[in-house]
Amino acid sequence: MARGYVFVTGGDRGIGRATVLKFAKEGFAVGFSYFRNRSGAEETLRAVEELGGEGFFIQMDVSNEESVRRGAEEVAKRFPYLNVLVNNAGVITFKGIEELSLEAWSWVINVNLTGTILVTKYMLPLLRKAPWASIVNLASIAGQSGNVFASPAYCASKAGVIGLTRRLATELAPHIRVNAVAPSFIETDMVRSFIDTPEKRRRVEEAHPLKRIGRPEDVAEAIYFLAVPEHSGFITGQVLGINGGRLTC
Repeated sequence: MARGYVFVTGGDRGIGRATVLKFAKEGFAVGFSYFRNRSGAEETLRAVEELGGEGFFIQMDVSNEESVRRGAEEVAKRFPYLNVLVNNAGVITFKGIEELSLEAWSWVINVNLTGTILVTKYMLPLLRKAPWASIVNLASIAGQSGNVFASPAYCASKAGVIGLTRRLATELAPHIRVNAVAPSFIETDMVRSFIDTPEKRRRVEEAHPLKRIGRPEDVAEAIYFLAVPEHSGFITGQVLGINGGRLTC
C-alpha cells in the first residue's frame, strides 16, 4: 500500500523526474505531468515501475486553465487525495530587457507563475481531503538575487513564486503547509542550453563556493524534506536555497 499520493508538474525530465523517482523510492504513488515531451514522460514512468512503484502521467499545459482543470479531474480519478503537490514545471529565457519581447515575457510569467497558481487552485480539493498535505513550489536563486544570467522575465516570475508561497502558507494553514526551494544552476537540459561551452561551464562553477553545478537529485532531496511532515512538520512559508553556497547574483 502506498504511503501517500504525490503529483509533480513537469516530471518528464530534470528536477521533475528526480523528484518523481525520489517519492517513488520512498513508497509514494506518484502522478506527474508533461507538456510536449511524451517520450520523456514514458521514460520516467518506466523508471518508477523499475523501482516497484506506482505511477501515471498526464499531458498538461500549466499555463492554460482548461488544461489544468482537466488534469486535476484525471488525477482525482486515479488518487483518493493528494498529500503532496510539487509545482515544478518551468521555462527560462536569458535575454536582457532590451532584447526581451512581450511575447517572451508573457510566456515565462504564464508558465512559471500563473501555472503555479492554476495548478494549486485546481488541486486544492484533493489536498484538502488528505490526512496531511503540503505544497512545494520551485522558485530560484534568480528570484532572490536578480541573477544576471537569467532574463528579467525569469527573475520576476520566480520572485512571484516566492511571494505566492508565503501568501499561500498563511491562507492554507494549518492543514496545508506551503514551502519553496530556490535552486542555483542545476544540471538540466534547460541549464545546459546556456552553459554550452567549457568556458561558460567554468564560469558558472566558479560562481559557487562548492565549485560545481547542482544535480537534480540535490533538489529532489530538499523537496522531499520540505514535503514530508516527519522531517518538516513545523516549517511553512519558507524558501530553502539549494545553491552550493552561492548567495548573490
